[in-house]
This record gives sequence, C-alpha cells and structure tokens, in this order.
Amino acid sequence: MVIDKIKKLTETESKKNTEASDRLIGKWVKCDSCKEILYKEDVHQNLSVCPNCGKHFRISARRRIAQIVDEGTFVEINEDLQTSNPLNFEGYQKKIELLQEKTKIKEAVKTGTGKINGIDTMLAVMDGNFMMGSMGSVVGEKITFAIEEAIRQKLPMIIFCVSGGARMQEGMISLMQMAKTAAAMKKLDEAGLLSINILTDPTTGGVTASFAMLADIILAEPNALIGFAGPRVIEQTIKQKLPEGFQRSEFLLEHGWIDQIIERKDMKQVLTQILKFHITQKEE
Repeated sequence: MVIDKIKKLTETESKKNTEASDRLIGKWVKCDSCKEILYKEDVHQNLSVCPNCGKHFRISARRRIAQIVDEGTFVEINEDLQTSNPLNFEGYQKKIELLQEKTKIKEAVKTGTGKINGIDTMLAVMDGNFMMGSMGSVVGEKITFAIEEAIRQKLPMIIFCVSGGARMQEGMISLMQMAKTAAAMKKLDEAGLLSINILTDPTTGGVTASFAMLADIILAEPNALIGFAGPRVIEQTIKQKLPEGFQRSEFLLEHGWIDQIIERKDMKQVLTQILKFHITQKEE
C-alpha cells in the first residue's frame, strides 16, 4: 500500500517535471518584432499573433482554414494532385517528398468549399511552409480549377496568398501559371462573381504579378511584405534608397494598391460582412 502511494507520487512528480521540461525545450518562440520570448501555445491560442506587439506570425493553411471556415464545413478538392518533375531538376522530387512528409500536405495550396458564418464560399489557401508557397504547375492548376469550380457553382472566391513567387525548379512551366491564373480571374469577373484576395506575409514574385492583385477586393494582414521584386533588388536596380516601410501593407494602403488592412482576429467577421453585402446587392 505504502509502495503504491510512493509510486503514484513519483509518477505525478515525473509528469510535472516533463511538463516543465516541455515548456523549456522547443515550446518557445521569439518574436522578431518586439524580441519577446513567447510560449508557443499562448501564441497559438492568440491566432498566432504576438500578444505583446501584435505581430502576425506566418501560419499553415490548415490553421488558416480552422480560423476562417465554420467547423466541419471545409471540403477539400484536388487534395491528391501532386507535383512531378517536368524538367528533371536534380533533387527536386526528393525535396517534394520530404516536404510532404514534414508538412502533411501534398502541395503549397489547399483548395475547397466551406462556409463562413453559414455562407458558402470557394477557397484557396496557400501555405508558406511548403517551398515558401512558390507557384509551380500544381499550385497554378489547383487555384485555376478552384476558380473555375467557383464559376460553375456560382460561389464567391476567396484566396489567401502567401508566396515567394514562381518555382524555379519548374522554369517556364511555373511562369505559365501566371497567365493561367490571371485568365481564370478574368473569367470569374466576367461571370459577375465576387473575388476577395487576402495578402499575407510574404506575397511576392509571380503570385503578386498575377492573380493576387486581380480580385474585386484586396485585403492584407498588418505589416505583410507585398511586392514583385525584393527591396534590395529594386534599390540595386534604380540606385536609390527606398522609403521607410516600402512594400509593407501600410505603404500599399496609403498608395491605393490594397483596400484595407485587417487584423487576424477580425478577418472572419470582415469577410462575413463583405459576403453578406454582396448577397444583398445581388438580390436587389
């Protein structure tokens, strides 16, 4: 009896020590904005936003969908569409396989239908954890198919953008996705359907130069890097010092490139308001 009590106390103490150890090892993250050391779980509970300074951390497509889409309503399409190696780029296929195993997704975008506060929508949510959200043939195909499916089902189209641009391992095939996705957005517009793009950190390169800037309404998260070429490349090209905050959400809003900056905690409600307004206008 006494031995059992001692054993139980030992197990309890061991559990407490393990929990304390978990908080010390691999459970912390440093905010590169305010430099505070934050407990990861606290950050996750705060929608992956720094509770100290409000910095919006980059998040996976899975987390984004959980934050925006009504629970249990997201139905993914083209989930198993996978990248080949069209140019036989050395090591590319192996890299793709390793990322698939690590991220548990097949490519850098998840597409599907879902409800936002009860309103049916078509979504494409890019994931920067997979090759920095770069746009290869499969990413372009999945986004294009989602837009075409939105047209077929007469649904509003919402795209969350995060990307380093075109995928160099696919060369010209990757660049062709710019024209392909842009043409699809044109068809969506001609069909009279609503398109909303949300630009998150970072949205750059060929994605910015194609579908990302072609929506009816363009929103952005705070302080997101948005542009085509990087600031360093631009400075080297034009031989001039760029303004403070160049290519950040706030700079783009001030100069008329985006419509509004929305904090993550308000994103679902703002999208709901836009969708409801659109529905009301159509009925009138």
